[in-house]
Amino acid sequence: MKRIYLDHAASSPLSKAALEKMLPYLTENYGNPSAIHAFGREARRGVEEARGTIADVIGAHPDEIYFTSGGSESDSWAVMEGSRAKDRRMHVITSAVEHKAVLNSCRALEKQGFRVTYLAPDADGVIPANAVRDAIGENTGLVSVMTANNEIGTLQPIEEIGEICAERNVLFHTDAVQALGALPIRVEKMGVHLLSASAHKFHGPKGVGFLYIRRGVKLQSRIFGGQQEHGRRAGTENAAGIVGMAAALREAEDRREQNCAHMRFVRDAMLCFVMREIPGAHLNGSFTKRLPGNLNLRFDGIDAQALIMRLDMAGIAASAGSACMAGAVEVSHVLRAVGLDGDAAASSVRLTLSADTTLEEGLEAVRVLKENVFSMRLLCPSP
Repeated sequence: MKRIYLDHAASSPLSKAALEKMLPYLTENYGNPSAIHAFGREARRGVEEARGTIADVIGAHPDEIYFTSGGSESDSWAVMEGSRAKDRRMHVITSAVEHKAVLNSCRALEKQGFRVTYLAPDADGVIPANAVRDAIGENTGLVSVMTANNEIGTLQPIEEIGEICAERNVLFHTDAVQALGALPIRVEKMGVHLLSASAHKFHGPKGVGFLYIRRGVKLQSRIFGGQQEHGRRAGTENAAGIVGMAAALREAEDRREQNCAHMRFVRDAMLCFVMREIPGAHLNGSFTKRLPGNLNLRFDGIDAQALIMRLDMAGIAASAGSACMAGAVEVSHVLRAVGLDGDAAASSVRLTLSADTTLEEGLEAVRVLKENVFSMRLLCPSP
């Protein structure tokens, strides 16, 4: 049985370029990057070269890149400490469709006396820039709106929001975990002060990410210990993971246009098949303002969890939403926020592609999807 992986939004396979870059730092250049001997200097050289590569890709300065354990840590750091960067401003603005790393950080801030505004999206999942403008008050210190949604793939008007935040002297953070490698990311053009990223979303290793912190932004540490990362993030740097992340990002950026064109072609062919062949199928999110490799579909009268198990048995990996919510009883907060009721949200499946997903794989996956949707409806017909 051929296996087809369509859950790249949850995690992507490690690229060959990243693996090759990492191997010497796992076998030869294994010194602590903070050590002053030759082993340590070799590791430090790799870390700093990676910092420069990442900065170049996103249009930042190397000293604005801080390495973390991944997207959740970067989001938490940005929100929890970015909210305190503007003295005595106790109001934070975010959206109802953010990743749980942002939403749960905001919930923690509320317990500490902060006021948080959760902006509602439109039916496609877009946060109107004017809604951000209207929500900003004299006490607003931070706005956090993701670049692209991890469940329905919707793209947000980040540059417009960045301009508004600049006008109002408010810090702006964006979770770019799903966007990096798939969209052109230039921090100055976007107008962001803080940007989160995670390597394993663009074919880098798991357990490593970074936070961009614009020069002049006073963000306090959340992990205390040594003086690593300019004294802002203690802990021995994951040299192998860092160099792998930089190699994967460089490769993703260099091939971004051709990769995205391929993913859009396969995605759109899959969508056409589904809409033509499966009655009661619907696309969640925007038809146009979405990530190139994202399909979030709902099927009337179908339980998504049961469908995903059937797909898995047929060798096809899909999901019902964010992998971070696996095992949760409640349905997707993103789908509820865009106006779907519980039944509709619970009938939604996410298929996410990579540049390596072939047209044949995509069409085979939706053919199997069709068979199982029809089979489930025969077994449990809707009233």
